[in-house]
Amino acid sequence: MTLEETLNDLLVNLFKDLVEIEGRCLITDEFEDITVNDMHVIEAVGVDTPRNMKTVAGLMNVTMGTLTKSVDGLCRKGYVMRERSQEDKRVIRLKLTDRGRHAFYHHEAFHRQMIENVMAQLSEQESDLLIRTLSKLADYFRDSYSDGSEDSQFLDWKEVIE
Repeated sequence: MTLEETLNDLLVNLFKDLVEIEGRCLITDEFEDITVNDMHVIEAVGVDTPRNMKTVAGLMNVTMGTLTKSVDGLCRKGYVMRERSQEDKRVIRLKLTDRGRHAFYHHEAFHRQMIENVMAQLSEQESDLLIRTLSKLADYFRDSYSDGSEDSQFLDWKEVIE
């Protein structure tokens, strides 16, 4: 196998495996009524302060229509609620219910545990190299595939690791 084939195989399988593992770990009996995508909507809504639909759609890099459909289902299932702004009645903010916050923390714990498990297998040098390498990879994908708009929600990994 060539270097390019090996790298492609690693990237494709890593992405596939992460998606599969996240699905198995997140969608437990307790959360069987939602999808991994729903978990990501819950994550984007966040637990701190209510967020407007435009902000959440931007964080997820989806259209308002796509987000509206997801939020409708999450509201029906009791994870998210809409509240109208007191300052501007046209603005709708999303807020997690107790059930939604529980799902948020479940998702957060999965990611925290995953990172702890990975880091436990690496030396400090390997961890530094992994972060630098993944940062370059993330920069490449952001720079190559970002739509270039100011609203783009891609992180600047160079700032994260400095």
